[in-house]
Amino acid sequence: MNLRYLIKRSVKNLFLLLILPVYLLYRLLALVGGRDATFQSFSQGLSLIPGKLGIYMRAAFYRLACPDTSDEISVGFLTVFSHWDTTIHKGVYIGPQCNIGKCTIGEQTLLGSGVHVLSGSKQHDFSDPDKPIQEQGGAFEKIAIGSDCWLGNGSIVMANVADHAIIASGSVYTKACSPGEVVGGNPAKFIKTRPIPQRHKV
Repeated sequence: MNLRYLIKRSVKNLFLLLILPVYLLYRLLALVGGRDATFQSFSQGLSLIPGKLGIYMRAAFYRLACPDTSDEISVGFLTVFSHWDTTIHKGVYIGPQCNIGKCTIGEQTLLGSGVHVLSGSKQHDFSDPDKPIQEQGGAFEKIAIGSDCWLGNGSIVMANVADHAIIASGSVYTKACSPGEVVGGNPAKFIKTRPIPQRHKV
């Protein structure tokens, strides 16, 4: 391990200690207000902290609050998570002003600014014409986003994303792709396949 990594790791450990009272307050309030609703409120509050301070505080909180989540991540200013059952792996970068639903994001994946990851495509049911949409409920799905992916600015994602895939900026992604595919458009369609590193090929 080099000196730079040790210093960075020490700083992250310090922030884990600093954020611990916030996390404990979140867990206490979640007993009364519901876990997802309380988690979203804390996520909104933490999203308002600018600069490196905000990045380190958000990484520490999500490390404690979300299952199997690393604190070696970067979550940008004004980015909000809506479900505690979200897993963010090591090396993930999430840009500013994103909305992150229930999902798993693999290692070394990049999300540009303003990316929306929905909790699947069935969050709202509208089959009953005699009932308002907001009263018809829906189902949340945990979306899987692979490792070494790039989700361009303003893309909307509501299906699984395979490893090494790229989703072009502004795309509406509704159907799962294959590893290494580059897709774009509304709805997103296949454009080409990017080279996959030899070590990842089966």
